[in-house]
Amino acid sequence: MKHVVDMSWTDKVAFEADMDGHKIVVDADKESGGSDLGYRPKRLMLSALAGCTGIDVIMILKKMKVEPEAFNVIVEADVTDEHPKHYTKMKVVYQFKGKDLPVEKLEKAVKLSEEKYCGVTAVYKKAMEMETEIRIIE
Repeated sequence: MKHVVDMSWTDKVAFEADMDGHKIVVDADKESGGSDLGYRPKRLMLSALAGCTGIDVIMILKKMKVEPEAFNVIVEADVTDEHPKHYTKMKVVYQFKGKDLPVEKLEKAVKLSEEKYCGVTAVYKKAMEMETEIRIIE
């Protein structure tokens, strides 16, 4: 199996990616010579992680018959000051909202995603320190 992204240059330093018929624009900010037309490429790494693990967790919880009122995944990353600027550590915060949520099931869903299902987590763990936090808001 192979995944392919076709990235086309559109303006100054902006590019448009076509992924399975969905468009994503990446660009630099104006201070860096871009037009601020889209996402910063490095930050898409954070979105990829949040999306991958978020989908896993919500699918696992649905199988466990647990449905929070709200759920979001926050990814914080430490980036180097020197070039090539890259992430050295990521913290994934799983934030659940709801009354009487079964903590053990939330923890199990997160652990399954991080250790078994999320391919993005698997790659990032090889490259940097990863940290996890579970927050419950009632």
